[in-house]
Amino acid sequence: MSMSQDAANLAVLLFALTQPDTVAIRNAEATLKPILKNPNCIPALFEVLSSRASQPEPVRHVAAVLIRKRIAGHYQSLPQGYKTKLQADLLQLLASESIRSVRNGAIGVTSTICKLQTPSSDEDTPSNYVPWPELFQFIAAASQDQSIEARELSFLLLMEMVDTVGTFLSSQFRQMAQLFNMSITNPQEDTKVKNAAVKALGGLMSFLADDKDVDIFCNLIPSLLQYSVECQKRNDEDTVSIILDVLYDLAYSPCPVVTQHLPAIIQFCLGCMKDQNLEMTVRDSAALVVATMSESKPKTFGKNSNLLLATLETIFNLIENSSETGAGALFQSNPAWREDEDGEEFDPEENDAATETSMAQGTLDMLACEIPKRYIFEPVVKMCVARFSSQSENHRKAGIACLGVIAEGCAEPLREHLADIMPMVLQAAQDPSATVRECACFALGQISEHCQPEILSYSDQVLPIAFRLLDDSTVAVQATSCYVLEMFCERLEPDDVRPLLDPLVRKLAQMLETTTKRSVQEMSVAALAATAVAAEEDFAPYVDGVANLMSKMMVIKDENLFSLRGRALECMGHMAIAVGKDNFRPYFTQTMQCACEGLTFDNTELHEFAYALFANLAKVMESEFSPALDELVPHLLAVLEQDDGCLEKQVEAQGEFEGLDDSDDEDEEGNYVIQVRTALLEAKKGAITAIGEIGAHCGSAFVPFIEKTIPLLQKAASNWHPLIKAQVAEALPSMVLPVVAAEHGGSVEWSKGDISGPSPLAPSTTAIANVILKELMGLLKDDDQETVGKAAEAVQNVIETCGPHALASVANECLEAVHALLTKTAPCQISEDAEDYNDDEDDDHDSFMTSVCDLVGAICRVMGNHFVQYLPTFLPAICSFAKSSRPTSDRAMAMGCLGEIAQELGDGIRDHWKGVFLPAILTGVADPDHNVKRNAAFCAGVSCEGLGEFAASDYVQILQVVGQMFGIDDTASDTSAAAVDNACACVARMIMASPNKVPLAQVLPVFLSKLPLKNDMSENETVFKCILGLLQMNNSYAFAQKSEIKRIFTEATSEGSKVDDEMKQKLSMALLTLG
Repeated sequence: MSMSQDAANLAVLLFALTQPDTVAIRNAEATLKPILKNPNCIPALFEVLSSRASQPEPVRHVAAVLIRKRIAGHYQSLPQGYKTKLQADLLQLLASESIRSVRNGAIGVTSTICKLQTPSSDEDTPSNYVPWPELFQFIAAASQDQSIEARELSFLLLMEMVDTVGTFLSSQFRQMAQLFNMSITNPQEDTKVKNAAVKALGGLMSFLADDKDVDIFCNLIPSLLQYSVECQKRNDEDTVSIILDVLYDLAYSPCPVVTQHLPAIIQFCLGCMKDQNLEMTVRDSAALVVATMSESKPKTFGKNSNLLLATLETIFNLIENSSETGAGALFQSNPAWREDEDGEEFDPEENDAATETSMAQGTLDMLACEIPKRYIFEPVVKMCVARFSSQSENHRKAGIACLGVIAEGCAEPLREHLADIMPMVLQAAQDPSATVRECACFALGQISEHCQPEILSYSDQVLPIAFRLLDDSTVAVQATSCYVLEMFCERLEPDDVRPLLDPLVRKLAQMLETTTKRSVQEMSVAALAATAVAAEEDFAPYVDGVANLMSKMMVIKDENLFSLRGRALECMGHMAIAVGKDNFRPYFTQTMQCACEGLTFDNTELHEFAYALFANLAKVMESEFSPALDELVPHLLAVLEQDDGCLEKQVEAQGEFEGLDDSDDEDEEGNYVIQVRTALLEAKKGAITAIGEIGAHCGSAFVPFIEKTIPLLQKAASNWHPLIKAQVAEALPSMVLPVVAAEHGGSVEWSKGDISGPSPLAPSTTAIANVILKELMGLLKDDDQETVGKAAEAVQNVIETCGPHALASVANECLEAVHALLTKTAPCQISEDAEDYNDDEDDDHDSFMTSVCDLVGAICRVMGNHFVQYLPTFLPAICSFAKSSRPTSDRAMAMGCLGEIAQELGDGIRDHWKGVFLPAILTGVADPDHNVKRNAAFCAGVSCEGLGEFAASDYVQILQVVGQMFGIDDTASDTSAAAVDNACACVARMIMASPNKVPLAQVLPVFLSKLPLKNDMSENETVFKCILGLLQMNNSYAFAQKSEIKRIFTEATSEGSKVDDEMKQKLSMALLTLG
């Protein structure tokens, strides 16, 4: 049968599209565009598609592609009779077409037409509605056909119509599952059919991943995995990749069947990770499934010790069998590092590719962060330790590198076991192998970053080793040793860094001037900055020399070196923080000029460094920073107004002839995705930080900018990215401080719990505090935990600044939000996983909850006895964190919170003393962890202080348990010293509250033997007030210890003592009277 003239004319144009002639293609497209706008193009194109006798395969394929592209815009205009005929003809074509490319094109057309038959979401649809029933009858028949092509066709059609099948054919899911299983497991079935069945099944499982019906198909997971192993053996990577994608989509499925098959899924993925015959992208996809399963089902994964051990062994083997550096996790994305290592210019796209080591370390990092520490920590450390003593440098490399990788996720147990681990880490830093030394520096840096403050007690060992490694013959070791210094020094006290300060600064400056390696230059500058922060005013003699070095870098114009320019700005900001306003003033103007000049370059990384500098300099220079506000604040606000990400319509991958699409004919429906501008996101975060610090430290000079700033911060508070929301939460309280400076002279005088009298707040202060607190209430209920933690800190900041009248405006909402967090029912605590474990014994400490508990203490501080009525509601929730099964950080946090409540409410806790506070104290003081003991001792002391004689009858048992704390070696660590100090303060408070109830003859000698305090200087006033009080009372037991008291007072008043000057004066006068 000959074609119509319209079809014949179209065929000529379509033929031109298939030819290797750009001009001909362009002319054909120009002619086709107006033709394709007419609905009559559909019948003509279908004629061409159906003309197997007269038209070549490429032309017919193009006809199918164009029908699929254009039919959506014309379908409603086609006569119903033609639609019916088109559907019947399509099925006939599918049944008889032998050319694969044409048949695939017809499948696409069929899928599109079927989708057009489905009703819109707002239409009422009968429960048994099936679009184009003849098509699904055709598919059912084809699936049972003797022809391989017919059976493959049935699955290819299902694959193309996954969303339609998943939406309208649920009643047939069980029959489909049987069909899929029969095809995949049948050893006689053709591979083409099996692959098509896997693709269709995988698409359906992914589509239904969050639906209850997915469990029907999830029962086929074993069959899928078995077939995937077969595909793996024959290097069919495409099918393996499809199955891995399906497993990833199922990770968060509520289907319990997925959890049941977790071991098999993980074992299969481990096999893929180890298979060097597979492409790295496929192996990395397998690793992603492992990591995501650990995130979605951490308890199930962790409780299966054999599965966890197999996973860890695979990870360690990948790292030790690779020739790559084990410190790659730190420097993988650092252009300077990669260029220095490879000697070639950094190519982001090329260097983003996964490697065996990056795949293994990324997976281990996720496991360490997600799996409960009681399961993951010990086996990883055992594997690390076993490798430390190996003769193989690759084994030692893997051991020390993996220890560094878990430092963030396992920070809490690492802190508790530093005494066992640090000797091995320090030994590895002196290993004969440069590769091992480099990884040891990586591990030291990670431990220094995440195990604060406990790691600081190793300063006398870490600093000399890191200093020696600056002279290492290997560039990589030099750079990573700088990283150690940067991470370690940031929290050090001046006394700790002082012995090495001079040689350290000179060495880093020398490296900076002599090296040609940009990575070493950048890390040297970062280490100098951290050293300055640690040294504080001791760094003043070095400021001029370091500033001269930085001044050369701060004016770099080569955009390839802008990261070094930014590091120099960062160093100047850190030096300012260290040495203070007066010492930094000579360098302030030049530094600001260089930073502002950086804003004129189109480089967001350089802008980030500038914003961080502005934040630090505002903090240091305070009012002297104010002249820059008129120019700087509008720029920062403009950054806040920029879009860092937006919803854009997702472009479907339709492939060929995109020039023949016509958006004028397309509807507005479709999928949307967020397009993220990551660099701008980071810049916006930096700008918010700068605004917050400027508002906090420039006083009333910032008031003119508040009106425009607050709405922009409010808008940013609803940003889709948690990074921005968390930073907004941190910045919002700073909007109150300029008004407090202008209206109240810098501080508001408020009384605890007093809301009955006139408000001490000016109207403008009230208005702004209300707006800020209302915004923070929303952030306190956010679904991101970091944002919630920052919001809790911000609320505390505002209410402690403005007092009870400010809190009153949001009190009920605030208390409800905090209680939800304490009971783990807040949005940020609702887990997406479908694990069967409902107990919380395996839960790890959530660091943001520390901020929430601190907020409880602040609410008590502001509300006073008004909070007593809420104790029955709040105390059980707080005490749930003190259970022995909870992590030590939780127990310490709960005891600290109880202590703050007791301190602020005083006698208000009377009704809960015997039932809550006393049992918690006795348990806490007996806890094996020193931080828990410390907080329990504090709670005991302030409770006795507030309750007075009411608690005196319980002194005997309190003194018995607290007395045991005096046996702790207060020289062992900062935490042990702090525990003893708080035991001393507890006894001091008990003596002052009820001196007659304390057996001073036995208690005083033990108490005085541990003085002066070693660590917690905030308790100096308490202990010295107690001793001075006893002396003033002419207490005979105190005078019996006169020589010991003289020793304590002499040490406390000596040069270098950390006792404040006012107390020193009182002690000096007391010494004179003691003779």
